[in-house]
Amino acid sequence: MNKRYGILDNITSPADLRDLSYDSLAALCGALREFIVDHVSQTGGHLASNLGVVELAVALEREFDSAKDRIIYDVGHQSYVHKILTGRKDRFDTLRQYGGLSGFMKPEESITDPCITGHASGSVSVALGMAHARTLKNQKYHVVAVIGDGALTGGMAYEALNSVGTSGEPLLVVLNDNNMSIAQNVGGMSRHLSRLRVNPGYLRAKTNVKAVLAKIPGGKSLIQAVSRFKTRMKRLLLPTSLFEQMGLAYLGPVDGHDLKSVCELLAQAKKMKKPVLLHVMTRKGKGYGPSESDPERFHGISQFNAATGKSAGQSAEDFSACFGAELCALAEKDSRICAVTAAMPSGTGLSHFAEAHPDRFFDVGIAEEHALAMAAGMAKQGLVPVVAMYSTFLQRAYDQLIHDVAIDGGIHLVLAIDRAGIVGADGATHNGVFDVGFIRQIPGFKLYAPSNFAELRTMLSQAVYRDSGPIAIRYPRGGQAVFSGNTAGEACVCVCKGGDAVIATYGALVDQALRAAEILAEKGVQAAVYKWNDLTAPMEEKLLQAAARARAVLVAEDVVQRGGMGEALAAALAEQGLTTAKLRLCNTGDRFLTHGSVDELYRECGLDADGLAKTVGEAMGI
Repeated sequence: MNKRYGILDNITSPADLRDLSYDSLAALCGALREFIVDHVSQTGGHLASNLGVVELAVALEREFDSAKDRIIYDVGHQSYVHKILTGRKDRFDTLRQYGGLSGFMKPEESITDPCITGHASGSVSVALGMAHARTLKNQKYHVVAVIGDGALTGGMAYEALNSVGTSGEPLLVVLNDNNMSIAQNVGGMSRHLSRLRVNPGYLRAKTNVKAVLAKIPGGKSLIQAVSRFKTRMKRLLLPTSLFEQMGLAYLGPVDGHDLKSVCELLAQAKKMKKPVLLHVMTRKGKGYGPSESDPERFHGISQFNAATGKSAGQSAEDFSACFGAELCALAEKDSRICAVTAAMPSGTGLSHFAEAHPDRFFDVGIAEEHALAMAAGMAKQGLVPVVAMYSTFLQRAYDQLIHDVAIDGGIHLVLAIDRAGIVGADGATHNGVFDVGFIRQIPGFKLYAPSNFAELRTMLSQAVYRDSGPIAIRYPRGGQAVFSGNTAGEACVCVCKGGDAVIATYGALVDQALRAAEILAEKGVQAAVYKWNDLTAPMEEKLLQAAARARAVLVAEDVVQRGGMGEALAAALAEQGLTTAKLRLCNTGDRFLTHGSVDELYRECGLDADGLAKTVGEAMGI
């Protein structure tokens, strides 16, 4: 992209910001917004959140030294300005592309990225750990955690704030308050913050009064007296903030788009030498009309027309939408059915359910542990809760899956695991490659894997009405497989016959397996393709016998190897005294995948049709 961006073209490092006037910094913020819109429209990414923190991010880079100080953006999806200002501007056209820049903080990209980020509510904990390390090693640097009000719906944030308040560590928590996480915020914290959002001019007036008083004889004593009076009046007129009760000094709220005020307060917080929370109010999507009017759609967006805000491609039905529509249809006929999600109503396809059945829809915020435990209570009392969340975020509720759901043995709930498998551009922190392993090992759980919408509908109905106990259904991001058969009634089914080799898989990978069988057939190798639908059922005898007869057996799955179906098949073969020498396992391996398109990552893992056919051929010695 050869477009020029004015003052931004002259910025090579954060040090360049410190000599700029506030008028020049304001021009820089405008250029940054234009740059981000132009580039994200081409690569896709998180737009609204980054547009909302431009002034805040510029102020942080100006007032701190991000190469030495530790500035942690919670989740990290709003770190684009930070990346641009810390030497990665020229690579921004590779954002979220294979081999390019990550959409989150990533230390291997820059010394200014202090840690990996991707999930919500953990920044304050990590920041406190860094502050403790600084103190114990007698080092000097500042530690800042930037956390959104949405992330404050996650309980981990309160555990950390409680610890910060009693630690005495000099640490700054910047609360980026835009009254949204992805969808509109919910719960008591949202209401608490709304009470704290008073006139932003208050702090500037206070600063001006202090400046005047400091110049007159006895001014310091007057400042102290005024401060004591102000504190008493504030406590009388406003509720004491939760943060002050936890032991943090509270500054704000301040208009997060008033760059001068934000810089002044950051400078003030640095001098306080104790735990401080700075409350900054921002507008998600600021400066780009389409994003301001619809920040939820522009939270995470694929390629779009920067001039109009319209999506570049046609949006086809995906698994999330199919799930939401089918759940709505079931709920119309059954008042026991409830939907539970953790700040992801649109992402999980539940927006229509929320409108149609508001009394049976529960968005608990970024609180996956709470969502599962609450759903267990609902199920115990006779409701049928269906909990929808992304695979990567389900990891946060693993204890609840065991303790609150599975051990009881009689709790019937349905877990809809969205974004299962390789998700692509969001990378290692968002790939859903662990759920098969950790759910299969929990006694009593069933785990289904549909390949297409028809199978998803059948499996969802089956999970609600035919099955008992806890049932999970995992499905990928995006559209269905080309494979169109509905085989949901069988635990394992042969979808392509052949006697030379066996390829076993599940979910959307069935397409790659069937294409691999076609490639092998062109070489004279007849490969059977088996598709698992129930990943927790006993291994089918027909598959074991086919594997025993075949010259090569391949298990393909886009998850880590440990705990997967490949290991399960290997164990089943060994238990029957059958050889595993010809068995090959193709998966994401013992590593964390980078970001890129799903097709690119399939090729890297050898999970594409050509890779699968090649592995089978090598196993057969051809």
